[in-house]
Amino acid sequence: MRKSDNPFSRRDFLKLTALSAGVLAFRPFAQLTLPEFPQGQADKLGRITVGKMDVFARPDAGSQIVGALYEDNVFPWIREVVGSMPGRINQRFVETPYGYIWGGYIQPVLNQPNVPVTSLPQTSLGSGMWVEVTVPYVDLVLDNPPARAPWLQYRASIGLPARFFYSQIIWIDQIKTDENGQVWYRLNEKYGSGDFFWGQAEAFRPLTAEEMSPISPDVDPAQKRIVVKIWEQTISCFEGNTEVHFARISSGALYDALGNRVTAWATPVGESPIWRKAVSLPLSGGSASAGWSLPAVGWVSLFVGTGVAIHSTFWHNNYGEPSSRGCVNVSPEDAKWVFRWSMPQVPYDPGDVTVEWPGGTKVGVEDKEI
Repeated sequence: MRKSDNPFSRRDFLKLTALSAGVLAFRPFAQLTLPEFPQGQADKLGRITVGKMDVFARPDAGSQIVGALYEDNVFPWIREVVGSMPGRINQRFVETPYGYIWGGYIQPVLNQPNVPVTSLPQTSLGSGMWVEVTVPYVDLVLDNPPARAPWLQYRASIGLPARFFYSQIIWIDQIKTDENGQVWYRLNEKYGSGDFFWGQAEAFRPLTAEEMSPISPDVDPAQKRIVVKIWEQTISCFEGNTEVHFARISSGALYDALGNRVTAWATPVGESPIWRKAVSLPLSGGSASAGWSLPAVGWVSLFVGTGVAIHSTFWHNNYGEPSSRGCVNVSPEDAKWVFRWSMPQVPYDPGDVTVEWPGGTKVGVEDKEI
C-alpha cells in the first residue's frame, strides 16, 4: 500500500490506538478514566469486536484495502450498506470516515455517560440495582484478585484490561467516592465465578422496574409462541396467528474456522418451553481448548435444558448468519423485547425466575436443508 493511499493520518492513528491500547489488567484507580470516544452521526458509533478488520475503499472485499482497525477501536458509524463479501451470508458493510468495513464484527454502540447515583435501594438481594453499560466500553479494577472467570484470566494473560462493553447488564452492590470525587460502582456478577469489579459510575445506567414490565400482559399466555427459523435466521413472536415481533438472529454455527461441519454447535430443533429467564447471566461452555466465556449477558431466556437460550449479544453483529455455539443470538433491543413479552414474567427484584414443567412460552425451532 502506497503512503498516499492510506486515509489514516498520524493523528487518527494515535487517537484510535489510545482508545484500545492494552494495559495491565489490574491498575490503580487513579489511572482509570473513561476514554474520549469520537462523535458519530446521531451519536452512532461502531466498535471492532475481533482482533483485526480490513478497511476497504468500497463495500466490496475485492476492492482496495486502505487500512485496518483493531479490536475495541471505536469510530463514527456513518451508515450500513449492502456490498460483496464472498463466502459469507451476511453482505452488510459499515461506512466509516476511513472506508468500508464488513459489518459482522462491528458492534453498534452509543456513548451516553450517566449521572451517578449516590445510594442503593434495598431489595430481596440486598442493597443494589441492575445497571446497563451505555458507553462503548469501560475498563474495570478487579476487587478480589486473582482472576477466576476464564474470560478474565485470558485477558489478563495477554495484558488486556478487565472490560465491559455497551449493552452488558450487571448487578451493582456498593458505591464509593474516591479522594478526587469520582464515583465508583462495585460490579457483582451474581452467578459468575466470584470476581468483583469496580467501574466508573458514569458508564452505567440504572435499569428501572418499568422497562422490565411485561409486554401484552393481558394476552392469554397460551396464545403466545415463538418460532425460530434456522434456514431464514429469523425469530417471530406470535399472539395466536398474529406476528407481533420479528427479528434477525444468529443461530448455532454450521462450520468451524477450518470449514468442518460442527453438529455440536447446532441450535436444537424442536419445541421447548422457556424454563428460566434472567436479566443477566454469564454464559460459558465448550472445552478448555475451544470454549467460550462471556460475562454479564443481558436478557437471557433459556428454553432447552442443556442451556440453550435467546439472549443479547455484544461480541458480534452477524445477525442473519449462523455463528453462535447453539444459542439464539439477537440484538440487545430484540432480546429485551422477547424477555419482556414472553412467559414467565420476571420482576426487577430479583430479576431471575425459574419455572417447573410445563414451563413458559413455547419456543419452536424449525430447520430444513439449505
